[in-house]
Amino acid sequence: MSLAELLASLAVLGLVMAATVMFLTSGQRAYLVGTARVESQQTARMALARMAREIRQAGFDPADAGFAALSVFEPKRLVLHMDLDADGVIAGRPETITWLLGADGVLRRDAGGGAQPVINGVRSLSFTYLGADGASAVAPSEVRSVVIKLTTGPEGAPTRRDGLTTLVTEVRLRNR
Repeated sequence: MSLAELLASLAVLGLVMAATVMFLTSGQRAYLVGTARVESQQTARMALARMAREIRQAGFDPADAGFAALSVFEPKRLVLHMDLDADGVIAGRPETITWLLGADGVLRRDAGGGAQPVINGVRSLSFTYLGADGASAVAPSEVRSVVIKLTTGPEGAPTRRDGLTTLVTEVRLRNR
């Protein structure tokens, strides 16, 4: 075997190894993007299900005290009330719940113990409040259903459009 043959075989081996490393790197990157997307979708579904459950319960009033189901109904913040202990008074930690989206892209839920983070990577959250006729409600007492639109994406890529998940649901208040 001559020196020229050895150099040629090393050059071919180097090309094969470089192609293999590039292939493995792109595969690993695709795997990481896929798992981040799946995690983003799962957390968005979990948050939406929890929000919907609590909105359905809003206005629960077994003592018939006549309190409002919602006190704040803004496009990015929602404050709802329910009388869980049936004493006719909305007081205590679990009976007033606030959902809001912070400027840092963290969806937070405050049930009296501070605004606890629910999910990260939220790109947008909007609440639309509808009355009994399906038109936009203008007062908290008119709200009969809430349309929630939640868009999340993998963390670490705030400007990328691919991988975004948008979930939309309409939740009817059972107690109004």
